[in-house]
Amino acid sequence: MGLVEVAAGVRLHVQDTGTGPAVVFVAGFGLDHQVWHRQVEQFSGRHRVLCVDQRGHGASDKPDDGYHVEQLAADLVAALRDLAATDATLVGWSFGGQAAFHAAAIAPDVVARLVLVGSNGVRASRSADFPFGREPEPMLSALVEQETDDPRDARRATIASGFAGTPDPELLDRLVGISLAMPTPVAVACYRSMLTADLVADIPRVTQPVLQVIGADDPVHSAKGARWLAEQLPDARLVEIPGCGHYPMFEAPEAFDAALESFVG
Repeated sequence: MGLVEVAAGVRLHVQDTGTGPAVVFVAGFGLDHQVWHRQVEQFSGRHRVLCVDQRGHGASDKPDDGYHVEQLAADLVAALRDLAATDATLVGWSFGGQAAFHAAAIAPDVVARLVLVGSNGVRASRSADFPFGREPEPMLSALVEQETDDPRDARRATIASGFAGTPDPELLDRLVGISLAMPTPVAVACYRSMLTADLVADIPRVTQPVLQVIGADDPVHSAKGARWLAEQLPDARLVEIPGCGHYPMFEAPEAFDAALESFVG
């Protein structure tokens, strides 16, 4: 593990194991490399596996600004170039999927293939061009109010609500603990970025093969939105996991790993 400087005074934490074709994992809002433990074990025997903590997350630096999706994507691209991890399969989950989608659009020489996990890629809220999910402003206002009132309770409620059923209490405690490494001002900035970013214009630029893995019961990024995106992309494969919510790596690990294995090879 190490820190990679991606901008002046900003370093990202990267877990780097194994050798071979690069597979890069990016976690969602508030979470970090620790959520990919199973996938690191599974793939590092035949691949170089990198888990990147986005700025503001995990063990990465937490500056006051730079949390819009375009900057987060630029951070990823800079880190992978620095590590010579080009021609990579980039796996982005949830908020990490939005950054990964834009990274694929701006750096096809770095991102050879894209995997969106629990992410509709282009938006996390409804718009005129993307009629899925909830309206952004009421949701943003509620999340910011909850976060500033009591971050621990807010994170617990938000994480728990993404599961299709009742999450295992030990797992929930672990995810909340990881999430609390993100300071409240960073969380507010990331909520704003996540819910207002619009990457629909990137769709024609993402010509790489894309795998979408979505829980059929995902309450955060809907399966309907994933189907819509699959129809817009020139080379997309969609895997819907029945009975699964926003956390396929925990709720349906065998199905998730099988889909990823088939795509990555």
